[in-house]
Amino acid sequence: MPVEAVETTRRRLAAAAEDLDANLVAALVLEFAADAGVVAAWERLCVPMLAGLRGRDAAEIAVEHALSEGIRIGLDVHRRAPVRQLRADGVLLAGAEHEAHCLGLHAVAAALREQGRGCLHLGPDLPWAALRSAVLRARPRVVVVWSQTPVTGRAYRLVRFGRDVPGVRVYAAGPGWIGPLPPPAARLSSFSAALAACGVPA
Repeated sequence: MPVEAVETTRRRLAAAAEDLDANLVAALVLEFAADAGVVAAWERLCVPMLAGLRGRDAAEIAVEHALSEGIRIGLDVHRRAPVRQLRADGVLLAGAEHEAHCLGLHAVAAALREQGRGCLHLGPDLPWAALRSAVLRARPRVVVVWSQTPVTGRAYRLVRFGRDVPGVRVYAAGPGWIGPLPPPAARLSSFSAALAACGVPA
């Protein structure tokens, strides 16, 4: 995707977010992902746009919410076909307990669909006990837990969870994990690393 095309889409995204038009944001993300793929859409479009908004005042918080919601919708629609049921393929994605944000997991799920694969995505704010119950029921081989802030990124909880589910590879994703992560948990340092952990080739 040429730099000029990326910049043009960023300007259009910024304008749509300023207008609080989440549907237009979703359409732009969907169009970009269809042309360039989810990895490019996430790394070259979504992440830089989100990083540019700091929520300094009420107006910017509203813009940030419109942008985030539009990105989520666009990623969730990408390559989704109600008549085509994709198996979870051994991958479970969830937001950490009390974590309200997990856009990165929506991007991972979209990238998996792009490869013709599925996952079990349980969304944000999943209590640890519920996550353990889901693992015991679904028996995934990989679990990715997202944390956006240190408030929810409690490394010791993730390590304890990993010890409770032997045989499952447990990964920490997102910027919230700041403590050391001894085995069996491991930290994912990039989007490509997250995809590799879920079995998507580079």
